[in-house]
Amino acid sequence: MIKYNLKCHNGHEFESWFSNSEEFEKLNNKKLLDCIYCSSKKIKKSIMAPMISSKKNDTEQIFTSNRNIQIEKNKLLKLRNYIEKNFDFVGKDFSKKVREIYYDKKNNKAIYGTATPKEREELADEGIELLSIPWVDKDN
Repeated sequence: MIKYNLKCHNGHEFESWFSNSEEFEKLNNKKLLDCIYCSSKKIKKSIMAPMISSKKNDTEQIFTSNRNIQIEKNKLLKLRNYIEKNFDFVGKDFSKKVREIYYDKKNNKAIYGTATPKEREELADEGIELLSIPWVDKDN
């Protein structure tokens, strides 16, 4: 696993994990990566501080890195569990349902689902802010 600092063409910076550098390139070339702030598909790696280690600490650093990955995964799993217990899943009808809630100010229903990049962009144009989160597989 490798963590990259990423930057979209609007200047937003964020981090993401990839199995290797080729995986980043493959996903980016297919326009499957998007900015977590504005959903821009124009993503580049930004300058990163390299990790330098001595041979005697390599095993310890690998263990620490793997432990940190597991901690982050556990946080995302807790977030997923919370969402599944407290929000209604609306699936692919998400953009339709979120508009209904947004324009009916009396309705404060909590929902989650999926939206295409185009749908997310249209919602943003209407002033409807969304939050995309990594959906960690429970079994992996």
